[in-house]
Amino acid sequence: MTSSPATDPRSVAGKTLELSGGCDLLVVGAGPAGIAAARAAVETGAGVTLVDENPVPFDEMGEHVPQLWGGRMGAEIRNRTAMMERMLEVRPDLADLFDLGVDLRLGTACWGLFVNRANLGWMPGPVAGLRDAGGSSLVGFGAAVIATGRRDMGLAFPGWDLPGVIGAGAAQMLAGLNGALETRRAVVLGTTTEALLAARDLAAAGVDIAAIVEQAGAPQADAALVAEVEGQGIPVLFGEAPRGVTGDADGVTGLQLKGRAIACDSVLLGMGAVPMIDLLQAGGARTVFDAARGGFAPVLGPGGATSLPGVYAAGDCAGVWGAKSADPGIAAAEGAAAARAVLGQAAAAVAQPPEAPDLDGYRKGWVRAAVIEALEEMPVCLCEEVTARDILDVRPPRYLKAGAGRNAELSLSDILGDGPPDPDQIKRLTRAGMGPCQGRRCREQIQALLALREDLTLGAIPLAGYRSPVRPMTLAEIAPQREDPAIAEQWDSWFGMPRQWVPFWDVEPKYTVASLANRKDHVSE
Repeated sequence: MTSSPATDPRSVAGKTLELSGGCDLLVVGAGPAGIAAARAAVETGAGVTLVDENPVPFDEMGEHVPQLWGGRMGAEIRNRTAMMERMLEVRPDLADLFDLGVDLRLGTACWGLFVNRANLGWMPGPVAGLRDAGGSSLVGFGAAVIATGRRDMGLAFPGWDLPGVIGAGAAQMLAGLNGALETRRAVVLGTTTEALLAARDLAAAGVDIAAIVEQAGAPQADAALVAEVEGQGIPVLFGEAPRGVTGDADGVTGLQLKGRAIACDSVLLGMGAVPMIDLLQAGGARTVFDAARGGFAPVLGPGGATSLPGVYAAGDCAGVWGAKSADPGIAAAEGAAAARAVLGQAAAAVAQPPEAPDLDGYRKGWVRAAVIEALEEMPVCLCEEVTARDILDVRPPRYLKAGAGRNAELSLSDILGDGPPDPDQIKRLTRAGMGPCQGRRCREQIQALLALREDLTLGAIPLAGYRSPVRPMTLAEIAPQREDPAIAEQWDSWFGMPRQWVPFWDVEPKYTVASLANRKDHVSE
């Protein structure tokens, strides 16, 4: 009888990790919060690295990462050098930070945070995974301020997969940060503060905003902002919801509502701005559903400290609310407070969100009006072509040709057991949320569908988990340039399945990739 060794020979414990440099403070995100954090830290002499994934590679934008770009990116977006120059023009503070000695890395995405904690203790210190045009690397850091911003909630209706259905915030970024929005006439869905700010800014940039559509009977945003938008000549239509779009080879040509049709080339999704917490949650930070902060957000302590040692959150990823979206100074104050906390200074007081709006009723109202009432067979998860009915009936993926079986006769509780329905269970059973966009277009819709089905609040539905890498990467990018030989010697089998009931550490070497790679004739086999 084979006995297992005292130490797992394939454990990473005790093996070296190749790092490509390090810094005292890593700041992720070059918006108001990230810029303020980097400035506050570098002025004290700290070594600061500031990374921002913009300009995002064009092929990733096609996968709606990290925003719902909607295929309305101008050709100039492919010129990364021009986009970097544009970014420095729009945000001149970045050039000032470079002059102050900040290691500024634009076009660099942070795909993972790794911090030693209860179930992870072998690393030399906190590590971040970065990726730019040259590939991927691991860097060490003393502390980090995560200021990754927000993204837009998706909404399924017939034709929402056509070019021209864009997140309102994404359209705002394309027009302002990139100067590359190919939209002439748009309809905005939603009356949130973020939606109206986008409508106002885009109108000022020359986009004809044909209408703002709201399924509820009253606006979500402050009355003064609504009046300002209406003062620009933009009509606000209440009690309406999309029933589909018309389109041609170039994408959207019009939006069909319950009671009318509007000619347009873009539909902007502004029903909900969501804190972009993927990096934090995948790294192990505790999160909680907080309607006042726009949905799931990190649990924060003084200075924006998360539950991960040395990791702080600031800006919209720490919480989204109307006043904060309207005033970049609030996010900047959060970034500066986080940097001061990192430096051991007293945490400064920052603005707090007002009393929570009816986020639950509002988002569920949009999903009910557009997804359920319009056409439940429209895919909610576009990547995996999973419909609302597939999700509610927990149907297996259609390519398995298994049919719905008896799931359609059972409730979610019958299928999934006690407790609220878990989106991660739904993901495993239906594949909803498992596509290249990593659930960015569908996760809030799935949350709302499950809450509606079981008559629960949004906060009762657990968060669908994120996993690193939180940005699409090729295997070649993930593979380290140099690897500890002790790790290479213990590669798990890839091309031959280990014998059943045999511990993996006793599998014959001929079944491992390490032995295969050492054979000169492995290519021909």
